[in-house]
Amino acid sequence: MPRFRAVIVDFVSGEPTVELGVLGDIADVVALNETDEVKLAGRVEHADAVMIYNTTLRTPTISRLTNCKVIVRCAVGFDNIDHVFARTRGIPVCNVPDYGTEEVADTAIGLMLALVRGNHFHNNRLQRGEGPWRYQTAAPISRLRGKVFGVVGLGRIGTAAAMRAKAFGMGVVFFDPFKPDGYDKALGIRRVNTLHELLMRSFVVSVHTPLTDGTRNLIDAAAIAAMPRGSILVNTSRGACVDATAIPAAIASGHLSGAGIDVLPVEPPPADHPLLAAWRDVNHPCHDRVILTPHSAFYSEEGILDMRTKGAEECRRALLGEPLRNVVN
Repeated sequence: MPRFRAVIVDFVSGEPTVELGVLGDIADVVALNETDEVKLAGRVEHADAVMIYNTTLRTPTISRLTNCKVIVRCAVGFDNIDHVFARTRGIPVCNVPDYGTEEVADTAIGLMLALVRGNHFHNNRLQRGEGPWRYQTAAPISRLRGKVFGVVGLGRIGTAAAMRAKAFGMGVVFFDPFKPDGYDKALGIRRVNTLHELLMRSFVVSVHTPLTDGTRNLIDAAAIAAMPRGSILVNTSRGACVDATAIPAAIASGHLSGAGIDVLPVEPPPADHPLLAAWRDVNHPCHDRVILTPHSAFYSEEGILDMRTKGAEECRRALLGEPLRNVVN
């Protein structure tokens, strides 16, 4: 049986030990560690399987793949791959939808807690030596139990976040027009039929949607305005699902009391991005009421191992002609 060729485009540097452990008996595994799609020319065309993380894989590159049996995005989102075009070439595109479920849900709840309890606010003020050593500087802080946690998108991560919020005694509502009936009953949470209804009811809005034409800027200035005054916005999904440029004004007016943002449309963001500029300005309320993290919600050592192993296992299934588990196109 001839050996296959599996190419890891980016992210993995050095010897691909994890992938070799899964594929080494049937395939030669090559890690390019290349972040520029243009430089893939002449290096991926004869791959039988392609694993990709953050580099783009667009139509010109996909059209040159002559033997490819699968493209695997070793993460949840797959908007960096022209997956529709890949299907016209007979190439399934798969993702790894469950590698960081626990980590992202934990991060969403962690951001919420740091903002709701005033931890971030107090830490910043004390670190700068501003104000008295007193709890009242962050007043008013309300009890979390009984508040409403709104989940936008009840997929794996949204469900995990909902269950964590329930454990804190919060009422959980969700909006997901693609979810079949019955999940509200199975999970003991409440379903709403419109995004507007969720926004109006929620003290915390946590976004857990993929990036599609329908979810781009789903949470914009108008959506934020529909949230109750003093509420909190958390985004650990995809950067372009939230119009982050609308956050500084909402924080400055007091309409939002806090925002936890792990993802932005362009990463790293330009220095003049309105949210970044306000967050860095010690005189702007965003400095103390916004938490920015560098697309790190997914990360744990166990999560990285899952990501690489599960991505390689999907390649193995494709190479051996076995049914694939997570085809997105």
